[in-house]
Amino acid sequence: MVAQGIAEALQAYTGLTPGAAATILALMLATYLLVSSLFVAPASPAAGAAPPKPPQQQEEKKEGETEEEEPMPFVYPDPVEVGEVTLEQLRAYDGKDPAKQILIAIRGQVYDVSRGRLFYGPQGPYSLFAGRDATRALALMSFDPNDLTGDLDGLSPDDLEVLQDWEEKFKERYPRVGHLACQDAAVSGRDAAPLHHEEGDA
Repeated sequence: MVAQGIAEALQAYTGLTPGAAATILALMLATYLLVSSLFVAPASPAAGAAPPKPPQQQEEKKEGETEEEEPMPFVYPDPVEVGEVTLEQLRAYDGKDPAKQILIAIRGQVYDVSRGRLFYGPQGPYSLFAGRDATRALALMSFDPNDLTGDLDGLSPDDLEVLQDWEEKFKERYPRVGHLACQDAAVSGRDAAPLHHEEGDA
């Protein structure tokens, strides 16, 4: 009598026959059990016991084959002092030879930017500056190859301020490894008006 009352109430509220309601309930329970089993942590191995290896690896060890070694991460060359270099010599350090440093000159100073290979390496967004004097290009925020020079003529005070910001960033992030050989003063930027640095900026 009670079961019949429950069945009638179930059908009145849900519109389902008792058989259909039982089937849906069983499917929901099975789904819950299946999904919850996916999130259960595996049983931890006994103390001191090594975790079992997959069968394929066990077979390889039995046959005496060596496991495939993971590739070594790329190791950047240590910064090496280059001393005084010409613009022509600087061009050899453009990142195309992985055994060489990546060098960039700013206001006559040469910086090793090898750690920034993702930016200055051959596929990087700033690869144009690698192995070059990027003074004017950085001041103008220019990617024009004609601006890859140390010539400061015609730069505005705002341009010089942008250049100073770039120079400070390079000093903080990358080691200085040399300087450009003396050339025409307008090109090297050495005799240009010095940028004013606030106390404690360096």
